[in-house]
Amino acid sequence: MLQCIFLISDSGEVILEKQLTGHKVDRSICGWFWEQSISQGDSLPPVITSPTHYLFKVVREGITFLACTQAEMPPLMAIEFLSRVADVLTDYLDALNEDLIKDNFVIVYELLDEMIDNGFPLTTEPNILKDMIAPPNIVSKVLSAVTGTSSNVSNILPGATGSSVPWRTTDLKHSSNEVYVDLVEEMDATISREGRLVKCETYGEVQVNSYLSGVPDLTLSFANPSVLSDVRFHPCVRFRPWESHQILSFVPPDGLFKLMSYRVKMLKNVPVYVKPQLSSDNGVCRINVMVGIRNDPGKTMDSISVHFQLPSCVASAEMNSNHGTVNILANKTCSWSIGRIPKDKAPSMTGTLVLDTGMERLHVFPTFQVGFKIMGIALSGLQIDKLETKNLPSNPYKGFRALTRAGVFEVRS
Repeated sequence: MLQCIFLISDSGEVILEKQLTGHKVDRSICGWFWEQSISQGDSLPPVITSPTHYLFKVVREGITFLACTQAEMPPLMAIEFLSRVADVLTDYLDALNEDLIKDNFVIVYELLDEMIDNGFPLTTEPNILKDMIAPPNIVSKVLSAVTGTSSNVSNILPGATGSSVPWRTTDLKHSSNEVYVDLVEEMDATISREGRLVKCETYGEVQVNSYLSGVPDLTLSFANPSVLSDVRFHPCVRFRPWESHQILSFVPPDGLFKLMSYRVKMLKNVPVYVKPQLSSDNGVCRINVMVGIRNDPGKTMDSISVHFQLPSCVASAEMNSNHGTVNILANKTCSWSIGRIPKDKAPSMTGTLVLDTGMERLHVFPTFQVGFKIMGIALSGLQIDKLETKNLPSNPYKGFRALTRAGVFEVRS
């Protein structure tokens, strides 16, 4: 049972306090937590034991969601609830920051009132919450200012509240039945200074955009589900078909949602190579970076970029490239935007770094961050086999897409 929720800004200011039970939690606990956060930094775990309370934290967009309790409870339940709160606020406010929360205090408090009751999670489905509490818009703000009433809570209980599929609105009707499935992947890779692939894996999501009438029943299967690991599912997925046959059986929410997330580990190839060469003497460092396609994915690679941080000992820098644009920002970040790789030449960037007075050689070498985007393919090798639909009057239109982009893609020099 949670006793209190605090929302804390990245400066340590308490933006919002919501007491959940009759036992009032003193705000001084936030000061103790912030001291621990400053002293431990990123190593601070999501579950912390203070002298008086158990604390649970989730950080989103610089906002810390902090929950407190004195009773024993499953830590994952508290963390999952805080994650749901962050997701719902992001959905309602279209973003998440300190100013938006302050401008919509009333709606945030109303949402918390409906999402948790006496310390126990109650209604966390965005579909039901939007029927109960109208999202903020200009019209509602004008009416609130004119009439003096600030409540957005509906007097009618949503029909989906008592449904076995609470994530789906009852009696949905669409003039054209359509469903779209997207595989969206991010490739994380680390390449050593010798060009050896140290680590390569992809984090992926199966995103579904559903516009289907009634209560459809969908079944999605993959051609090679054995490559997947660390899978996480939307609550609409029935776990038993996946456990026995690696098939996703579900009744989808209406609109866009994340059906599942996954990882594919220990990949052997990357689609692009970056070869940096640095040499320094007499207070000057010469740099040369070449970029090209290592393993052709068969689809066009776009939005290729290379970023790196100039060492602090660099006094000035001059960079040029034979393709794309190079910019050196005020914080000493060098950004090389390549776009697409031309067929007639390999893009290269050359330059000269002038070191601080008294330094002969460069002793700290930069790490290069690589970006790219490939439409039409999932580099993990995951492939959708088929999507079957039931409980529909006619066959819907089905669309499938794939996208792979760079995540944390690092090349050491």
